[in-house]
Formats: sequence, structure tokens, C-alpha cells
Amino acid sequence: MSLRASSKTDVRRNQYKVAVDAEQGRRRREDNMVEIRKNRREESLQKKRREGLQGAVPFPVAGQTASVSEKKLEHLPAMVAGVWSNDGNLQLEATTQVRKLLSIERSPPIEEVIQSGVVPCFVEFLMREDFPQLQFEAAWALTNIASGTSENTKVVIDHGAIPIFVKLLGSPSDDVREQAVWALGNVAGDSPKCRDLVLGHGALLPLLAQLNEHAKLSMLRNATWTLSNFCRGKPQPVFEQTKPALPALQYLIHSNDEEVLTDACWALSYLSDGMNDKIQAVIEAGVCPRLIELLLHPSPSVLIPALRTVGNIVTGDDMQTQWIINHQALPCILNLLTSNYKKSIKKEACWTISNITAGNKEQIQAVIEANIIGPLVNLLQNAEFDIKKEAAWAISNATSGGTHEQIKYLVSQECIKPLCDLLVCPDPRIVTVCLEGLENILKVGESEKNLGHTDVNLYAQMIEDTEGVEKIENLQSHDNTEIYEKAVKILETFWVEEDDETMPPGVDASQPGFHFGGGELPVPSEGFNFN
Repeated sequence: MSLRASSKTDVRRNQYKVAVDAEQGRRRREDNMVEIRKNRREESLQKKRREGLQGAVPFPVAGQTASVSEKKLEHLPAMVAGVWSNDGNLQLEATTQVRKLLSIERSPPIEEVIQSGVVPCFVEFLMREDFPQLQFEAAWALTNIASGTSENTKVVIDHGAIPIFVKLLGSPSDDVREQAVWALGNVAGDSPKCRDLVLGHGALLPLLAQLNEHAKLSMLRNATWTLSNFCRGKPQPVFEQTKPALPALQYLIHSNDEEVLTDACWALSYLSDGMNDKIQAVIEAGVCPRLIELLLHPSPSVLIPALRTVGNIVTGDDMQTQWIINHQALPCILNLLTSNYKKSIKKEACWTISNITAGNKEQIQAVIEANIIGPLVNLLQNAEFDIKKEAAWAISNATSGGTHEQIKYLVSQECIKPLCDLLVCPDPRIVTVCLEGLENILKVGESEKNLGHTDVNLYAQMIEDTEGVEKIENLQSHDNTEIYEKAVKILETFWVEEDDETMPPGVDASQPGFHFGGGELPVPSEGFNFN
């Protein structure tokens, strides 16, 4: 066995940091770890353009849209003139026409409307409390301008619209309030900087005031979506600014409407993504029982952010993790692992379990008793690589904090072979995690041998039988220092002694290489038989 020089081993062993331990076992979500965040089909849209009310916009769509847009642009100068006139009815008619232009289904002429110079007029119209219909049309037009590029949004901001929209959240007109909610959602959805600007103008509390039992469903949907944008984005908003949303979100997640549920759960996933004080605030808002119910929701749009929030909570300390276990999350997660769900959901479920198995022995036992280990090992062996990685963390974490009996149970569920198989994967972190798991398993096998329960380290034998030793040997030439170091340590600890005992005569195990001389090898009296 080609072990490297022990002097290097000693140096590198001192540098080695255990991949999974009590403090580091729990993993916060990384931006590139789970693809859900990047998939806008699953996450709610950051911006929404309001299209025309059904039948209200007499514009054809699809293939005809471009020509219709061009044709309508011919009338833009007349619309602009109407906006700038002193006749209120003309202002309303012209603003409505511009709004319709901005509401066509494809490629609305946002840039052309901005260049026409009507934006400052629309912002002025927002202040016409005596003329709520004009306020509404102007707010709608500005909402759609803000749904465009960041530059388009900046135009709306630079003309001073944000504090006016915030003030309009107190308008006596339902339609004006709802449109102001939508506009603020688009501005906040543009970037963390714009989000903080909106929050800095005190938009949160008047937004939360819209979320009451008297609100129309359309208002509930829009206000919940806007609220999720207030909580979204990295760098995250100051938690003290968004924390007041928690009681409203606890109310919203009991809605029966799928859109409201989806955006409320996304908001909770953003608020729970962070340090333990945030997680504690989310727990204390009382959302855990309902979130766990939503893990059984038929719509992936709801299930995904609910699961993500549960996953965030179990990145906290043992007590916070226990909240999730106590509310019967494990049977729900078992269902996600074993039923026909898409890859992103199974991956997120494995990540969640990995943070539970990073907990204490009782929490590992809860995972075992929920019959999750078998399905987890099945995924570790047979799933796509992205899922295998998370399953490897879950199993390895359990070996790190588990009792000898718990680790023996993991082995009985056939976790050794898939851990060995992953030693050839291209992800160095996962190779390290699998080595760590195998080392923990080997330690238990060695303990069983030393206690006289077995004649040999049975787990070392099982690793040999799955060609795991060869894979570990090959890792001695790995570029990654931690992997190289861990492989050498495992081989030295669990196999080198066995090799010493079986070395041919004339070989000094303490010296590198083979040494010949000092007499001839004995020849059998009957001679060598080559038959």
C-alpha cells in the first residue's frame, strides 16, 4: 500500500480541519447550493406588469402586438398633449391611453413613454386626492414603467414617486391603495438598494395595514407579493425593519389562496435565512405548525418555500431544530423523499435532514425512528448527483454525532457502498464528507473488535468488499490537502497494521521499500511445484 512519508502526514494532520463537527455540522444555505432561488418559474416574480382589465384594452396580442404598438405610438404626441393640458377630463383620457399603451402584452413602449416627458406629470397626478380616478390611472402607468429595467425604475424613483406611493397606502380609494401597493412592490423588487429605499420611507407598516379580513382577494395577493419583495434579496434588509411583518405572515399562511400562500411562505423563507436570532423570531411568531402542514400541500409553488423555511429553521441550534421535530415534520419530509417529487424538492428535503442529523443524539434517533435512513441511503446510491451530495451530508452528519448503536444501524441500512462510490466524485467537499463518514464508521468497527464482539473490524472488511480501500488509496494523490490527509490517516489507522503482519519475509516494515539480502529464501524440500 503506497502510503506517503509520515513527516508530511504529521504536518498536514495539524492543518486538517474536520469537515463535520458539532459546531460546523449545520450548514446555512449557500447561494449556489440549491437551485430553487435561481429558478424564477418556482420563485415569485420580482416585478409584475399590470396588463389591461379583461376586455378593457382593445389591443390584439401575440404576433400583431408589435405593429399595434407602432401604430399606437403614432398617437403618443397627442396623448402627451392631453396629459399636459389643464383640462381634467382630457388629462384622465390621455393618461388612460398611455396606461393602455404600457399594458400591452408584449414589449410595451416604456422607453418611448419616458422619453415623451410624461413621468413628472403622472407623479403630480398621484397627489390629486380630489380626482381618485386620475390618481389610479397615473399609478397604474407608473407601476408598469417601474416593471421595466432598473433604469426605468430609477426614473420613477428620481421623480419622487416613492413617498407619494407610501402616502397613497392611506387613500380612501381601494383601487388607488391597491395600485400603490403594486407600484411599491415593483420598485422594491428591482434591487436591494431600491428595497431599502422603500423601507426607509416607512412603507412596511401602512402596507401591513392592508392585510386585514376586509381586504379583497386581489389586494391580499398584491400586498403579500409586495411584502415578500420587502423581505427579499441579498444583502438582506435590516431585520428590525422587516420583523414587524411576522404577525401578518402568521395570519397569511392560513389563507386558502395559493398565490397568497406562495408569497407568504417566500417571505418567511427570506426572514428565516440567517442567524439564530432571526430563526427564533420566526419560531416565536407561531408559524411552525402551519408550515409543516404546508409540506403536504399539493402545489409545488407553496411546498417549495414552506420546505425552504423549515430547512432554514433547522440550521439553528438544537432547541430551534427541536421545534420542527416536535411538530411532526419528519413524516412529512419522509413523504418528500419517497414520493414522486421533482429533483429540487428532494434535494432540499435531504439538506433539511442533514441539518437535523447534525444535531444531538436524540435528534438523530428521531430521524432513525421516522424510517428516513433507508430512503436516504437509496437516494445516496441511486439519485442524481445533486441529491446524492445532500444525502451524503445527512448520513455523514449522523455518523459524526451518533452513538455506536446509531452508527451500526446506518451500516445495517447499507450506507457504506454509496459512501465509497462517491469517493470518486469531482466535488472535493463531498469526498471529504464521505471520508469523514467512513472514518466514523471504521472507528465503531474497531471498537467492536477491541471489545471482543468481533474478531476483525467488520466495517473495514465491508469497505474492502466494495472496493472502497482502492478508492481511498487513490485519494493519496488528490490535489486537495484535506482529502490527501484524511485518506492517509484512514489507511494508516485501519489498514497499515494489517499490511505489516502480512508482509513477506525479509521486508522491514519500518523502512520504505523492500530490502533483499542476509540469506536466501527457504526452498521447500520437495522443490517448487509450478503445476
